[in-house]
Amino acid sequence: MVFEAMAETEAPPDATDALTRIERIAVRLARAANETELGVQVQDKFLRSFTYSLVRACLGNRTLFEGLDDVIALNPDRGVVFATNHRSFFDQFAVLLGLYLTGTPWCKTIRFPVRSNFFYERPLGMVINHGIAGGVMYPPIFRQAERASFNKDAIDRLIKLLAEPGVVIGVHPEGTRGKGPDPYEMLPAQPGIGQIALNAKPIVLPVFIQGLSNNFAGDVRDNYKPGIRRERPIIVVMGKPVDYAALTTSKPRVTLYKKCADLIRAKILELAPRERELRAQCLAGEITDDDPRWVVNRPHSAVYAPLRG
Repeated sequence: MVFEAMAETEAPPDATDALTRIERIAVRLARAANETELGVQVQDKFLRSFTYSLVRACLGNRTLFEGLDDVIALNPDRGVVFATNHRSFFDQFAVLLGLYLTGTPWCKTIRFPVRSNFFYERPLGMVINHGIAGGVMYPPIFRQAERASFNKDAIDRLIKLLAEPGVVIGVHPEGTRGKGPDPYEMLPAQPGIGQIALNAKPIVLPVFIQGLSNNFAGDVRDNYKPGIRRERPIIVVMGKPVDYAALTTSKPRVTLYKKCADLIRAKILELAPRERELRAQCLAGEITDDDPRWVVNRPHSAVYAPLRG
């Protein structure tokens, strides 16, 4: 999922003439899933049963969370943004797994803003978004300049959403996947996450994730590989809320958005040494298989209705 800088151009958000036929269908379908009462109800039941069960079956055997209990204990009076590093297409689904595994009481609605070029421009992308993810990869972020009005509209929708307690937005400050050889490096932060934070003032939680690849079939296969926790665990370190209050005293502007985005990026990177430490402990067998931080050692929450045990 991605969140880059948004253009400031004004245009009617439903002026779909700039979109292709498949994009118009995708946008309307996504809005129905995410912004209508019936759509949200259906989406919620779908996520709590099918999507959660699928993600747990694909990743649960080798995923370890640290800081999850502190997240569960939050009692937010507004929306929450999970800001994560970005090495895999599936990073945000690890966050979803943790929240849904525990039945996090304050988590009511999830949205993952996403680049439009696959999930809104190709039929297969639409099938994956709605058939597997319940349509949560919304709103779309367009690259083309002639579609800038949709990106401004996306920010407006997210800001409005984040005013409501129980809303969770998952974003990547980098804006695109890091593909370099060092998984502990991050690309420069894009201003979009700062724009969201300074206008909506949500709680922003940094998250560092390591262990996922971009080979979905390979990750699923590895999940059932004996000894995988000693070879390639998935480790999710959740940090404390980012204190960006000092940046809210000035009028929001692009330079301030970038400064806020850089702060959030820095807080994500501060979690990297702890992830390294946990990984080394896993590989050395110092974190045992019965450690309660492994997903498989936590029971399904009664709040959810998994399809399989």
